[in-house]
Amino acid sequence: MKALLLTLAFFGLLPQLNSQNLTGTQLLEKAIQYHDQDGNWSSFNGQFSVTMETPNNSPRHSNIIINLPEDYFQVIATRDSITTKFTINKGNCSFSLNDSINISEENIKKHRLNCKRAELYKNYYTYLYGLPMKLKDAGTIIEEKVDKKIFKGKTYLVLKVSYDANIGSDIWYFYFNPKSYAMEVYQFFKTNKNGQQIDDSGEYIMLTGEKVINGIKMPKNRAWYYNKDDKYLGTDILN
Repeated sequence: MKALLLTLAFFGLLPQLNSQNLTGTQLLEKAIQYHDQDGNWSSFNGQFSVTMETPNNSPRHSNIIINLPEDYFQVIATRDSITTKFTINKGNCSFSLNDSINISEENIKKHRLNCKRAELYKNYYTYLYGLPMKLKDAGTIIEEKVDKKIFKGKTYLVLKVSYDANIGSDIWYFYFNPKSYAMEVYQFFKTNKNGQQIDDSGEYIMLTGEKVINGIKMPKNRAWYYNKDDKYLGTDILN
């Protein structure tokens, strides 16, 4: 009986030991296998809606279309009585306000209706809802050393990611469940002119729940907080 218990204990530890010995690349592959088992992201063509809730503001409801094969992106966002639409079709940008393209210069400035903002929305939604698959994009630098950390009372396998200088200067950390490899938290920090991390900068994002969109397991809720003081910023809810 003692030998049996020792054997069970040994094999019970194997998943934990294997997780600790993973390289960054191996951890990323396991996380992608969890979130996108059939490799659907590269040909993603679908739409989803997101409600953004922030303190002291009305909710903003957004409908997003991402068609990667056709290089098409669109977001239609409504808050109170204002609806904005940004579209990028094969690099060509357009926008409207309350279904009209005849917009005064005052309203263009007030509602920040420009192609730079359209590109920002495209990058924001494509990046965040394409994680962790987007971490295989060119210019992404994966730290091969995987850390095991306790964050907000839970233990995670943590992947450190940085980017080529022409892409971005922030340092990101992605926290994965050590058993399922589901992505449950991510966090980013700004850097100084020497490329060193500024510890009281940036934000962390807690992920809860899941929704399957086009075969991909996406986080249903993303709650944003400042790193420096844990101040709550808002939540994106996948409807």
